[in-house]
Amino acid sequence: MEAEFNSLEAKVAQFVALCERLRAENVELRQQLAAARTDAKRLHEKIDGARSRLEGLLARLPG
Repeated sequence: MEAEFNSLEAKVAQFVALCERLRAENVELRQQLAAARTDAKRLHEKIDGARSRLEGLLARLPG
C-alpha cells in the first residue's frame, strides 16, 4: 500500500511539474505572439506608407 501511495505521489508531482512547465511556456508564447502582432502592425504601416508614396510618384508621371 505504501508503494502505491509513493507511486501516486510521484505521478502527481510529475503532473504538477508538467502543468507548471506548460503554464510558463504559455506565458512565453503569449509574449511572442504579442511581439509578432506588434511587428506585423508596424510592417503593415510601412507597406501602407510605401504604397502611398509610390502612388504619389505614379500620379506625377506624365501619361
